[in-house]
Amino acid sequence: MNIVIMAGGRGTRFWPQSRIRTPKQFLNIVGEGSMLRQTFERVLPLADPSSIWVVTNEEYGHEVVRQIPEIPSENVITEPFVRSTAPCIGLAALNIQHRSADPVMVVLPADHYIPDDGAFHNALTVGANVAVAEQALVTIGIQPTAPETGYGYIEVGDEVNPGIHRVDGFREKPDRATAETFLSGGRHLWNSGMFIWTVDTILNNMLRHCPDLHTRLTSLIPSLGAENQEREVLRVYENLPTISIDYAVMEQAEHVFVVRGEFGWSDVGSWSAVQQFWYTDEKGNAFRGRVIDVDSSGSIVDAGDDLIALIGVEDLIVINTGDAVLVCRKDRDQDIKQVIEALGNRNLKEYL
Repeated sequence: MNIVIMAGGRGTRFWPQSRIRTPKQFLNIVGEGSMLRQTFERVLPLADPSSIWVVTNEEYGHEVVRQIPEIPSENVITEPFVRSTAPCIGLAALNIQHRSADPVMVVLPADHYIPDDGAFHNALTVGANVAVAEQALVTIGIQPTAPETGYGYIEVGDEVNPGIHRVDGFREKPDRATAETFLSGGRHLWNSGMFIWTVDTILNNMLRHCPDLHTRLTSLIPSLGAENQEREVLRVYENLPTISIDYAVMEQAEHVFVVRGEFGWSDVGSWSAVQQFWYTDEKGNAFRGRVIDVDSSGSIVDAGDDLIALIGVEDLIVINTGDAVLVCRKDRDQDIKQVIEALGNRNLKEYL
């Protein structure tokens, strides 16, 4: 199978560590090594490095090659502009179609945490078998453990095989009351953003459901592998819509299945989420680096190369990068985007 790792995100919710030049996927947020490197190593039992592809922004191509030198440099597909997941996936599909005899295409974000590799491999294998046998679009859903409002949801239909269901629909990020209904009803899974299909299946669905995008992307076929490929990708991308694969294809397609992902999962979407992965002391503090604590609890601290002292505080996030320090309440970490906006408005771009 071909594994496509999407590694173009900005990861702004992990400021000040995640910056334009070093976004989340290239950082060691949880586990050992960067999140991109962990994703690569996680799929190695399923695919040879020559069948692993990374799609990223033009400015990150060299960093991908540095972090994953095992894959061929031509398997690092760069985009000149950020256009969301549908163009990213379409461009990857065309490159695989051009260079690989294996039709199976697995699409994974670069920045997820998955602790149970064996169960993860099994889910991808089961999904690939369904994708080939049914010529279907397959996604992986995660059993909700809380009424999360930051995730999209998948409405589960009939079970066709153990752990495999037809998809009755995709639901947008809900309000709290709706999320609680989804959680108690038992018919909804979190949308993990992981997909499995054959190259022909996804391209045919793009042709049917977003024909303009399909036409623009397939105009690149004559230039694939040629000297003018980079120039042609730039030409096409300048006028491409910014659209997710969910909007462009998944929410409109009829023949869609979901595999229940029972391997543990987190998109590690904010600083408050790292507490479950870092060592936490008896007072609920999770520290990295040199930290002195006096009567503090429930706090997350990364001291960087300096020393940070806490006295009598609760439920704080403190992140030090040397040139910037973030201090916020844990329940306000989603508001880091307001800091990013303020930095832009004040022309403090060196901190972005």
